[in-house]
Amino acid sequence: MNRNRIVIDIQDVVKTYEEGRIHALNGATLQIREGEFVAITGPSGCGKSTLIHLIAALDRPDSGRIAVNGVDLARMGDLSRYRAREVGLVFQLHNLLPTLSAAANVQVPMYEAELSFWDRRAKAQRLLEAVGLGDRASTPPTKLSGGERQRVAIALALANDPPLLLADEPTGNLDSKAGEMVLDLLRSIQRERGVTLVLVTHDLRIAGSAERIVRMLDGRVVDAGVTSTEAGP
Repeated sequence: MNRNRIVIDIQDVVKTYEEGRIHALNGATLQIREGEFVAITGPSGCGKSTLIHLIAALDRPDSGRIAVNGVDLARMGDLSRYRAREVGLVFQLHNLLPTLSAAANVQVPMYEAELSFWDRRAKAQRLLEAVGLGDRASTPPTKLSGGERQRVAIALALANDPPLLLADEPTGNLDSKAGEMVLDLLRSIQRERGVTLVLVTHDLRIAGSAERIVRMLDGRVVDAGVTSTEAGP
């Protein structure tokens, strides 16, 4: 891992909705390094979630450029493969399938990797054990607590070993204890696996755990923050 290498390069990105009447992003520019833990903060409607969705290629900007690992997403041929292999997504709403067990939910992205049934099952079990839910593998989301469902969602996001983990208000629907557990889990994953973690939150207490806090306002990055390595001793 090269902590000086830029893995996400966002330049002058504009994104509008309702035929240009709503400006979600208005010239946003940001760079994120490999293995970095960045928290993006700002008031509701400032564009932070829109930015995460564009990095994940769930939507396209009106103008500007987003490059991941040096590749412009606008020129990438197979965005579904990019989302399946390069990006893990954790949302405020966990988006788990209620009729499947926790383990079956975690296996869903693995079909892109063409693993065997036994390999999928074994990997899902390992991931659930990593998030402290090894004994809940056969339990459906409807019988899990909110914090447990979010931990299953994190295991699912890691299913294909993505180098980039994007979390949009992952603690927003949790009480303080469950939220702290989820945050601790994300931090440990970032450190142990060396993934690049970008977390959106309106909670400055949550943001304070990141290596760098980025502040947005009115669709722009108004403070890109300083990493711990840049700050010096």
